[in-house]
Amino acid sequence: MQTTTQAAVETTGAVPLAEASQPARLISLDVFRGLTVAAMILVNNPGDWGHIYAPLEHAHWHGCTPTDLIFPFFLFIVGVSIVYALDGARRQPETQARTMVRVLKRSAILFGLGLLGALYPKFEFDTLRIPGVLARISWVFLVCGVLFLKTTRRQQFGLLAFVLVLYNVLLQVVPVPGYGAANLEAGTNLGAWLDRLVFTESHLWKNSRTWDPEGLLGTLPAIGTGLLGMLTAQWLRRKDVEPAARVAWLFVAGGAAVLLGLIWNGWFPINKSLWTSSYVLYTGGLAMMALAALYWLTDVQNHRGWWTRPALAYGVNAITVFFLSAIVSKTLNLIKVGDVTLRAWLYNTFFTPYFSPVNASLAGALVCVLIWLGVLWGMYKKGVIIKV
Repeated sequence: MQTTTQAAVETTGAVPLAEASQPARLISLDVFRGLTVAAMILVNNPGDWGHIYAPLEHAHWHGCTPTDLIFPFFLFIVGVSIVYALDGARRQPETQARTMVRVLKRSAILFGLGLLGALYPKFEFDTLRIPGVLARISWVFLVCGVLFLKTTRRQQFGLLAFVLVLYNVLLQVVPVPGYGAANLEAGTNLGAWLDRLVFTESHLWKNSRTWDPEGLLGTLPAIGTGLLGMLTAQWLRRKDVEPAARVAWLFVAGGAAVLLGLIWNGWFPINKSLWTSSYVLYTGGLAMMALAALYWLTDVQNHRGWWTRPALAYGVNAITVFFLSAIVSKTLNLIKVGDVTLRAWLYNTFFTPYFSPVNASLAGALVCVLIWLGVLWGMYKKGVIIKV
């Protein structure tokens, strides 16, 4: 990774920070990314995992909580960012080979960061979890980047529909070797079988070792989430349509996607761990409407100020804060203060005596978000972006 005080392109393909005041700058994208990663930090760092408000937990299996929106929102943003980062190369075929190498390099670094985060601090390769959040981001970035360079909008829409239908058929029609009929249960669905076949149980999510919420087959519909972001960005970049019409039609498209996802939920339930096709449409539609609202406020109406700056600070260093927050959290669990870890000592000293258990846990998470905001704000004010 590199650190620069000049304009730099972030891992997900954001436009340089120095262009923030220029008309072509999509401020809403950075705000949306920042709000999303801040929410990610919030739900990943409760003071006490045993006491969490229900909206800040994932659905047990089928269903969708606010927390289940965070990761698909981020992958949707990856798709949007790809369009803004690679559109110039797409229009210049002679530069596409170099661009493909750049896309491959970024994807590999993201995947490597995911492995490094999973290895730290014990570096036990025998039980290294290979799938993960950064691994899925890397695959979506790679595939969507190539598709954007090599396909048209109509082809991308067709691929989206094909992927979602194909995934539904795979999970609900194809028999599972060793288990019989197709099913949507955690450890016996086709995706879980494939993960055990490819990665073996030693390299899957430690909470189960029989399946992984970021498994291999589920990356296929996750690419669909990225495609939704790409299609949205290409619509927003239309110069022949007035901004108000762009926003209005994006709300219509987002609402239609949500409705279709809810209908599809009747036989292919909304499920984050499986990343079902209904989940792609439901969360993707909500992401479209969220971006449309932010686009209207910040890019069209130019309503910017105190409420956007914290989000921008998070947004321009999103991958950095996601990776470092996980490393810092693990480090705090390594250091001992008497008989407890430093993390537990801090929590028991500054939070548990003053709040109920669930509010203490929430307060701890909020303070974590604010601490990282302080770090990121200092970087943002100096124009420092860590890039790959």
